[in-house]
Amino acid sequence: MRRINSEQSYGWLITCPALLVVAAFALYPALESFVLSLHRIYLGLPALGSPFVGIENYMLLLQDPVARQAFGVTFGFVALSTLLELVLGLAIALVIHERFPGRGWVRAAVLIPWAIPTVVASQMWRFIFNDQYGLANLLVFGEHVSHYLPWLAYPEWAFLAIVLADVWKTSSFAGLLLLAGLQVIPEELYDAARIDGASTWQRFRTITLPLLKPALLTALLFRTIDAFRVFDLVFVMTQGGPGDATQVIQFYGYKTLFAEGQVGYGTAISMAVFVTILVLSFLYIRTIGSTLLTRVHS
Repeated sequence: MRRINSEQSYGWLITCPALLVVAAFALYPALESFVLSLHRIYLGLPALGSPFVGIENYMLLLQDPVARQAFGVTFGFVALSTLLELVLGLAIALVIHERFPGRGWVRAAVLIPWAIPTVVASQMWRFIFNDQYGLANLLVFGEHVSHYLPWLAYPEWAFLAIVLADVWKTSSFAGLLLLAGLQVIPEELYDAARIDGASTWQRFRTITLPLLKPALLTALLFRTIDAFRVFDLVFVMTQGGPGDATQVIQFYGYKTLFAEGQVGYGTAISMAVFVTILVLSFLYIRTIGSTLLTRVHS
């Protein structure tokens, strides 16, 4: 019993510095933001005189039609971009996992889009969809300049444009996570399957996918969280337009807080995003994650 207690004490001792760092840089800002969301605060006015309104900002958020639309756009963006990134990331991981001449160079080249700052990549894609000199018009219409379209002026095309830009940039990150999962699968399993006469598809379906499910969960979790926090991509490419077609919830919170000066309400929007991401992460780990890990170990 003394040995167990001493090991627990030692464990707490070596984890305390990390816990203090997390509390200082993650927990405290979250608590401070929650306190701000309970007040009616405006930029330029003294914070000391800001009245305490309780959950009034959250009630306004539930009744705000623009916020509901922004949440809908965000969930649509998360679902579509995450699905495409996992599929493309899996394809990338399967290719760069194979042995071929120049594999190291290919792996480095694949990571270039992910290494480019999001602001730079967003500006590049905004140029691609430009209505006068964009590459998209050139590829579709060639030299028929009179047919060129303002892609980002149409709600559907603008939404697909930001999805395409996000998929191009971050699919390689999902591929990197899945590559790590592929590298821990024993080669002996594939050798035994080849001896038994299993085809490439059968080996992929019965060996690769089941053993890759924990890595798929990790990639799904990371990409969902990152996609839900999208801001700079929308800020550079569309500014939430046309109308509110590409206005994600993070961008709406930014406009509410900094453009309109509603600090309390804008902070409430940010807290709603934080809670949504926390709930999604918990559901992933408790439902999908436990199911996948149980199947793998069984």
